[in-house]
Amino acid sequence: MNFEQRTRGRAMTIEGMNHFTVISSDLEKTKAFYLEVLSLREGYRPPMESTGAWLYAKDQKHSILHIMAERPMPESAPGVIDHMAFTATDLQSTINTLKQHGIAYKLNRMKELGIWQLFCHDPDGAKVELDFSADEPEPQE
Repeated sequence: MNFEQRTRGRAMTIEGMNHFTVISSDLEKTKAFYLEVLSLREGYRPPMESTGAWLYAKDQKHSILHIMAERPMPESAPGVIDHMAFTATDLQSTINTLKQHGIAYKLNRMKELGIWQLFCHDPDGAKVELDFSADEPEPQE
């Protein structure tokens, strides 16, 4: 039986990405990275037994990043996800902010895709990709 035959009649379809979850060894340090460096905002998080935070982009109504604290860091990677990527604006300001916080980054220009890709890591090592329009001026590094 091929894929088409196996999936015929199924109603479920993926409509978009909901959120990523990162585990934090220091909730305040991790929140500071995502709030102060990446300009996400903290918002509503329902009451839970665990400590953490839900972060939102601009005026979006659903959280895009969940931070979980008070959970031991895994000894080895629990899956195969390499990084999380966000669409961003103001490449120069982002680079300036990363430098101010002493955060290393790697910048690639992907002309064929029409983007600048900037990679950095959060305080616990989660890889973050920020994608900027290729129309943004070349930054002064």
